Amino acid sequence: GISTITVRLKLNYDPNKALSDISSRVDAIRRDLPPEAEIPVIAIQTADSQFASAYLSFTSDILQPNEVTDYLVRLVQPRLTAVGGVQKADILGGRTFAMRIWMKPERMAALNISPSDVKSALSRNNYLSAVGSTKGSLLQVNLTANTDLHTADQFKQLVVKQDKNTLVRLGDIADVVLGAEDYNAEVRFSGQKAVFMGIWVLPTANSVDVIKRVRVELEQIKKELPTGMTGEMAYDATAYINDAIHEVVKTLLDTLLIVVVVIFLFLGSIRSVLVPVVAIPISLIGALFLMQVFGFSLNLLTLLAIVLSVGLVVDDAIVVVENVERHMREGLSRMNAALVGARELISPIIAMTITLAAVYTPIALQGGLTGALFREFALTLAGAVFISGVVALVLSPMMSAHLLRAEHSDHGFEGFVNRTFDRFRDWYGSHLDRTLNARPAVYVVWAGISLIALFMFATIPKVATKELAPKEDQGVIFGIITAPANATIDDTIRYADAAGKVFQDIPDTRFTFQITFPDNGFGGMVLKPWGTRKTPTKAYLPVVQQKLAAIPGIQMFPIMPEALPGSDNFPVSFVIASTASQERILELARQIFLNAMQAHIFQFGDIDTKIDQPQAQIVFDHDKVSSMGLDMQKVGADLSASIGGNFVNRFNMEGYSYKVIPQIKRVDRLNPEQLKDIYVSGPNNQLVPLSTISTIQHKAVARSLNRMQQLNAVTISGVPTGSVDSALKFLENEAHKILPAGYKIDYTGGSRQLRLEGSKFGAVFLLAIVLIFLVLAAQFNSFRDPFIILLGSVPLALFGAAIFMFLKMPFGKFFTDSWTTSFNIYSQVGLVTLVGLVSKNGILIVQFANELQRQGLEKLAAVAQAARIRLRPIMMTSVATVAGHFPLTLVTGAGAAARNSIGLVLVGGMTIGTIFTLFIVPSLYMLIAKEHREKSMAEVEEEPEETEFTPEYALARGGNSLAASCQRQLNPVQQGRACIIVQQISLAITYEQVS
Repeated sequence: GISTITVRLKLNYDPNKALSDISSRVDAIRRDLPPEAEIPVIAIQTADSQFASAYLSFTSDILQPNEVTDYLVRLVQPRLTAVGGVQKADILGGRTFAMRIWMKPERMAALNISPSDVKSALSRNNYLSAVGSTKGSLLQVNLTANTDLHTADQFKQLVVKQDKNTLVRLGDIADVVLGAEDYNAEVRFSGQKAVFMGIWVLPTANSVDVIKRVRVELEQIKKELPTGMTGEMAYDATAYINDAIHEVVKTLLDTLLIVVVVIFLFLGSIRSVLVPVVAIPISLIGALFLMQVFGFSLNLLTLLAIVLSVGLVVDDAIVVVENVERHMREGLSRMNAALVGARELISPIIAMTITLAAVYTPIALQGGLTGALFREFALTLAGAVFISGVVALVLSPMMSAHLLRAEHSDHGFEGFVNRTFDRFRDWYGSHLDRTLNARPAVYVVWAGISLIALFMFATIPKVATKELAPKEDQGVIFGIITAPANATIDDTIRYADAAGKVFQDIPDTRFTFQITFPDNGFGGMVLKPWGTRKTPTKAYLPVVQQKLAAIPGIQMFPIMPEALPGSDNFPVSFVIASTASQERILELARQIFLNAMQAHIFQFGDIDTKIDQPQAQIVFDHDKVSSMGLDMQKVGADLSASIGGNFVNRFNMEGYSYKVIPQIKRVDRLNPEQLKDIYVSGPNNQLVPLSTISTIQHKAVARSLNRMQQLNAVTISGVPTGSVDSALKFLENEAHKILPAGYKIDYTGGSRQLRLEGSKFGAVFLLAIVLIFLVLAAQFNSFRDPFIILLGSVPLALFGAAIFMFLKMPFGKFFTDSWTTSFNIYSQVGLVTLVGLVSKNGILIVQFANELQRQGLEKLAAVAQAARIRLRPIMMTSVATVAGHFPLTLVTGAGAAARNSIGLVLVGGMTIGTIFTLFIVPSLYMLIAKEHREKSMAEVEEEPEETEFTPEYALARGGNSLAASCQRQLNPVQQGRACIIVQQISLAITYEQVS
């Protein structure tokens, strides 16, 4: 038998420390193990997947599997293990050489030789001795002795027994052949016998780089393979990563192009476009620099952060250039317009930048899988946004002062854009006035939409799909084979080959693979690359499932591998644990499982504990054993040597040691009844038939005994018809009804991660809202303004995003599947990002409305004018954001599901949120905002602020045309002292007018 103990470490726990602790504890109890037990092997395995990062296939038309295996062990395995970053290179399905002693019971009985005699003879006569050396006065000679055996012929000549003058040799009572340790595994690669080698990458290494080096080494190995032997990469998990990175880079380029086009369409001038466009490479380079400083890698999520940042980093620069152009249209020079425009936007740009950067803080700080996955994503995006804010305040005004045209033309494309937007602003202004005059109706609409959004998020897990992560098209379909407990490898391989044929018949199949054992196995197919096929992987699942279901003798259900680390074979893994007996736990688990199947919770389900393993127990008559003078220790040793297949010692062949395994031939142990003919050691070296002292009783036992947290455990697993969350909730409810006190439920794999991570979103989202509120409260020096900004934008944007999740139905059975997304960690990150994005619109309106109140306007006039003036930057930034993220909703191929999920949330939320924000924020401003006008006028009368009467401000208020004409008539070199004097005169005139 075999016992496997799996220890799952906490995230970011040092695996080397864990290995040291576990090794010391195992060493402390090793002496308690049975004498025949082999030394326990402890290994570290990355939790990214239960599968290796790559599998190599080696086949031969000439060599036998044990010869192929030996070649790999001697020449290939050491070279691949030596590749930097490779943790281990495991041989799967190989057949290691062994000296097989196939004993003949009848011949042994005739010569009065017991199995223990054979084992003892092997132990005594196959012995590796260290003789030593002779040491003379001038010469030293090392000594060896041929006390060990090396070949099958030598083993055949080994003397087992001497009877008078007759020598009984091992070859007289057994067939001695150079065979294999184990014959209970068969490997196929596209229908051909093969030996696999799994490449496991160190947890701290970059799997893409490691497998790339493995490929280079494999090409060198292939050139040196023996005649008739071939090797190739059967499965490469990093191919999906490489293709996904390629798709992300492609999306990045598409996003860059779309954002540039959108900005041009809104500004109508190439000169104007250059100002915000320059912010993109500077912000991205800055983000890459910060990634280098923090030690982040360039992976799928950091690349996704860069893609998202393209639509975000231009926002502040767009607001700056639009404000500068507005002042230029009002008559200011480029330099003064840049100064005035930048000063007006210092506060809102700081607020928008800090708000959007702060929204990622909860994501970066949270623990668990989500924190480990998205920490680099969040900090990269926050870094890009922060740098874009600096660029907008420092570089964008300077570029605007030098690049923008001094005189705006009403002709050409730029004039067409300006006229079109003026008409749109007039249309918006008229409708805004109507909504401001009907504010109670607006409040009702706002409350209704907010309640609908709340209802949607409360019911999404019940009516739609909630999962840890969306299923990704990784170009591979796996299948878990389950065979009857009493099946043999010969029987199971026939049905497994039929399953392999099903995979091979799929048109887009690149190659197939399978590893088959007597009562279980594993197989699947690798599809053609994403660019060469049009059909997604999930479309083949029902076709494959239908054909596999028609194969008798085995159960095999096709699955797509999970996208996130730490997952099991099936999406749902529900554990029932207790101190009760395994049989009692299994009885209760079957009730829960039966209820789940009757409720159509699973497409395919299974229980890991099966009490169906046939077992024949040899029952001894102890009285008879004692009366015949038999020794139970010798009897047990004879049975173990006959049937167990345990190795006695090792022999050397070409520098490598291999096991020596005595066992009776398979033809003599086809069924338990044949064991009665085995002879065991009796008194006076006489043999006694086993049938005279024992009987055989048959019963069924569990195939395996499973425990979790030191409790007896049974696991219900399967593929749900709906979401994983809904399946787990059904099992939890049934467990609460059926399980008595003393039982506990737990989860493994993806189900455990879903339960751990799925409940964190509420806290993360709430913390993001609180952080934004505090940032805005500090920036506006008010608690009212943050309420206006958040209440007037966030619920509406969430409503837009919720539509695309509320309509998501399980497994694409509805027409909404192609343009909706599940409620998963990617869409949750999108929702948090959405809060920061949509708040920027409210910041622009509220800040400018406050400023206009301070300048003397009434609240209603101030907010109406602020909304009109800020309409263009709001539309430009929102459309740029939506257009920049829109490619994410259209992508296909590797990693598309995650990008679709974030893209749909951002596009839907920003589109709906922006439309409603433009009308609802002004109305909420009228309800919540305080009066700024009286205080501001009092301050002006009491003591004018110095910044209000700078030359630029005077020009902005139209105080004097002389300074403006000076700025227009003098070139930049001549504008020094002369214009300073003129501006000082202009300042004095303006101050007199105010006084």
